[in-house]
Amino acid sequence: MLIHRFFKSQIKIFDYLDEQWESPHVNKLISNIVVMFFAFGLLVGLMNYLEIQTPLSSVSPFFSIELAFNVLLIFEILGLIFLIPRSVADSVGKQFEIISLILLRDAFKEFGHYLGDLKWEIDFMWELAPIVSDAFGAILIFLITGVFYRNQRHVQITGNYEEQSGFISIKKLISIYLALSFLAIGVYDLITSYQDQHINTSLELFYTLLIFADVFILLFSLRYSSKYLNLFRYSSFALATIFLRLTLSAPAYFNVILAIIAGLMTLGVTYIYNGMLKKSVQST
Repeated sequence: MLIHRFFKSQIKIFDYLDEQWESPHVNKLISNIVVMFFAFGLLVGLMNYLEIQTPLSSVSPFFSIELAFNVLLIFEILGLIFLIPRSVADSVGKQFEIISLILLRDAFKEFGHYLGDLKWEIDFMWELAPIVSDAFGAILIFLITGVFYRNQRHVQITGNYEEQSGFISIKKLISIYLALSFLAIGVYDLITSYQDQHINTSLELFYTLLIFADVFILLFSLRYSSKYLNLFRYSSFALATIFLRLTLSAPAYFNVILAIIAGLMTLGVTYIYNGMLKKSVQST
């Protein structure tokens, strides 16, 4: 009974935070924070460009964009955590949104190395190729994500309200501990970034935790439905998370290829699932 009360209090905390997260004043606060970090990065970068001494002497004005994107990614990941109890499919779509933003961030970051006079030679053209790859990869993931959202069909796998409420409560508990893990990772990244004078992110570690969370939700859902259709769909979403995890550490070109493979795989599974679901409804 004590454990039940402990978990119930955590779920109430999650419900309160989730309600606040969707409020307009939180959206404005997030926007103000991102703009503030962008202005700070721009100021430091311009001072370095003008050869004015700063603690971060190695960053360029494009550092402001990288910094703003990193802060934005933090809030996007928090949004992903709040999405998990609502829909596994929507949380997968959010993961693709995050990957597309990471690709855009990487493209901006590389452009920061070319602020001076440019020599349009063959070697320089080859240096631009990874930037172009990340940029077009982000656009393709953006397209895939939009098509994925438009074709989602949310079907309840639980038999009644009590089962649905219990399943959602379990996913809320998972989200709470994912959020705590993410905050701990963020504190570690802040410490190491200050020590190294370079922005460090441990997104790979968080996505690894996300993989285990997806697999746990998949296994837990078997108590409500063991239909092959649902089992394969959830399993493919977990596999897509693994592919996205690999993109975070993959070299240029391969990161885009892996992200696109993950996106096409989820799209293919979605279309097949919708078709089979429609046939099963018609047959009944």
